[in-house]
Amino acid sequence: MAEPKTKPTEASVEDYLASRGSAEQIADCRTLIALLSRVTGEHPRMWGPSIVGFGSYRYKLASGKFGESCATGFAVRGKELVIYLVADSPDQATLLLKLGKHKFGKACLYFKRLEDLDQAVLEKLVSSSLTELHRRHGQEGVA
Repeated sequence: MAEPKTKPTEASVEDYLASRGSAEQIADCRTLIALLSRVTGEHPRMWGPSIVGFGSYRYKLASGKFGESCATGFAVRGKELVIYLVADSPDQATLLLKLGKHKFGKACLYFKRLEDLDQAVLEKLVSSSLTELHRRHGQEGVA
């Protein structure tokens, strides 16, 4: 099995933001860092070359081996920002309807500007995502 690319590194979050983001995106990223730090109780750290992650969780693969990922995080993807979270329950679907201008994929929330989103709703989405990770992977699996 290949070594996963998305694992915690010692790379600088500030260097990543400076290399990827516009001034507006960097300001939004700093706000996201404050929000995600508050919700998770964790400090940001780079996961691989392009994800600013918070906390971690372990999951079991079909092979019986374990993997690890950040519990939540974000990245700069061109003109959009993306937040990684679980949002597949009916309650989370309701929150997504109230969130504001965004697109949502499997576990990716895409948006252009943080001002387009209701930050209180975003905080609830992230919190409910962490709760779902705890439910799926157990308390000991999520840090």
